[in-house]
Amino acid sequence: MSTQQLQDNPFPGVTALDNQCIQTIRFLAMEGVQAANSGHPGMPMGCAPAAYTLFNKTMKHNPANSSWINRDRFVLSAGHGSMLLYSMLHLCGYDLSLEDLKQFRQWGSKTPGHPEYGFTDGVELTTGPLGQGISSAVGMAIASKYAGAYFNRDGYDVIDYNIQVISGDGCLQEGISSEASSLAGHLGLDNLIVTYDDNHITIDGDTDLSFTEDVAKRYESYGWYVQIVGGDGNDMSAYEKALENAKNEKNRPSIIQLRTHIGYGSPNKQDSHDAHGAALGEDEINLIKENANWPKEKFHVPVEVKEEFNQVKEKGAKLEAQWNEMFANYKTAHPDLAQAFEDAQSGKFPVDIESILPTFEAGEKLATRQASGKVLNAIMPQLPLIMGGSADLTPSNNTHFAGAEDYQKDSTSGRYIRYGVREHAMGAILNGINISGLLRAYAATFFCFADYMRPAIRLAALSHYPTPFVFTHDSIGLGEDGPTHQPVEHMPAYRAIPNLNLFRPADANETAYAWKHMLENTKGPSIIVLTRQGLPNLDQEKYGAAKEGVAKGGYVLISDENPSVQIIATGSEIELALNAYESLSAEGIACRVISLPCFSLFESQDKAYRDAVILPNVKARCGVEAGISQGWDKYIGDSGEFVGMTGFGASAPGPEAYKGFGITTEAVIEAAKKSLANAS
Repeated sequence: MSTQQLQDNPFPGVTALDNQCIQTIRFLAMEGVQAANSGHPGMPMGCAPAAYTLFNKTMKHNPANSSWINRDRFVLSAGHGSMLLYSMLHLCGYDLSLEDLKQFRQWGSKTPGHPEYGFTDGVELTTGPLGQGISSAVGMAIASKYAGAYFNRDGYDVIDYNIQVISGDGCLQEGISSEASSLAGHLGLDNLIVTYDDNHITIDGDTDLSFTEDVAKRYESYGWYVQIVGGDGNDMSAYEKALENAKNEKNRPSIIQLRTHIGYGSPNKQDSHDAHGAALGEDEINLIKENANWPKEKFHVPVEVKEEFNQVKEKGAKLEAQWNEMFANYKTAHPDLAQAFEDAQSGKFPVDIESILPTFEAGEKLATRQASGKVLNAIMPQLPLIMGGSADLTPSNNTHFAGAEDYQKDSTSGRYIRYGVREHAMGAILNGINISGLLRAYAATFFCFADYMRPAIRLAALSHYPTPFVFTHDSIGLGEDGPTHQPVEHMPAYRAIPNLNLFRPADANETAYAWKHMLENTKGPSIIVLTRQGLPNLDQEKYGAAKEGVAKGGYVLISDENPSVQIIATGSEIELALNAYESLSAEGIACRVISLPCFSLFESQDKAYRDAVILPNVKARCGVEAGISQGWDKYIGDSGEFVGMTGFGASAPGPEAYKGFGITTEAVIEAAKKSLANAS
């Protein structure tokens, strides 16, 4: 039988001190929520024994150095229970004070409502949107496996960390977790261990209302090692045994279905949705304290508990010291690998990316998806710590590169990931890889399917994950597949996300420099949007140079002296803008053409540069993009005209679609003249 049923046994292996530690976790969590009068106390109360077992008895971590590269990663996928994590981090000795716990959910505190990566010491991942945590953990597990395959040598396991996840019913209901778990099973990620907090409660009430599937059988079908720990969540002996079994399991990820009780110990709210998303109330907390013979003092941490948790810090320091000693020997035995390891940790690439970028001759017509493929073929063989991939669209996306081997269960040294038709999971998995501390990863799908990935892209932007997302088939130019596959509203939608750079390159050289910027940017995610149809490569001597222009988000391609009208365009519509320029100039209408491949980068430039590109005193302006006009007002102003889409696309060959929707050279010329009339 694949699913292992572990015997119920009330409170075995729980010493008086263990129980005191667990109660401390519970009371810190419920009191933090009460102080804020906002939050989720029930999950931390039910999962306190599991968290205690993980942090104190199972995980390899050093609270004094939360960035130790070979630490086990802990992901609280059920991020609404953040006070569980904050309580654990404080008690273990991470940089999170008792005062920080008292400031839960308050302005500027280190304890926001849901865990945020890079904001709180010890938080590995931003979680809260259900399903994102467990799905990104799959990426973290892939990163550990690949880095181990690349760096480890006999006697030197410099990377062998595990990913521990606590996930709830909500995470397992969200479709993204199904996709990610399916792929994790296929890939045999035996360094991924999920504890399923099976407390039978969601916001609406009992899970019987909407979630009655057999989760254990579902995960068996994914190819996971499944264990069930019954009881009430306090059977630490059985749970610890299950964790040990999971660590010893080979070629399968693990899930432990742990029966818990939300709001454990609350006389009036245990096993009720009332304990899920609201403070318990002072009276209820005092009643729980009375029943537990606990002091009435708020945020009380007994001396014995502090001493017990101090041992976690001491143990962690020893573990890292042992690793450091091993790595010192590794540097002697394998100096080149050790140098590559240290360079990767510091964010240094083994080569200068600009020096290996291909250059493209003017006049050649090339789809930017093809140009992107040529860029990857040129750079990826020399960047071994970047992984690639695609959502079952590799031949269309051109994301495979020369010599790339597939990452599979029996080939963890491969660095091309076949995600299958799983865009939801792909976005989250990419995030998990990109915060590994050693690796970067990109993957691709059609731009219209970016909406499947939007929550992961938004989290990447919020959390400053340096994830490059690749999207092709960027407009109505893809043609016959029709409006279901033709993105028209997507560019403004993604430009609206703060801290996200969206590149829409006009030709192969802009594509190359967009890739350079995406890989060198460590402050947030980037999107590159690429065409299916061929575009002429621009003459770098005749027009503004892509190298400087892309890095600044926008630049002047060509301009007459004292222009009276400015045409601003992106991507494939640059060709129309340049054609219009030739006609307008021939008519004696002085004109300027501006390429704006990345709005957000352009906006980040100083006013002097922006005003030198888009002349503020020239009010006659025309914007050109094969998408809707939202977001263009700030560039074309009240007098400007926009040539683009006003609704969905249509099924027709690309050139016919452009003609049918009036996105033509003639339309740009007419719009430029109309804007001149508007401005006069």
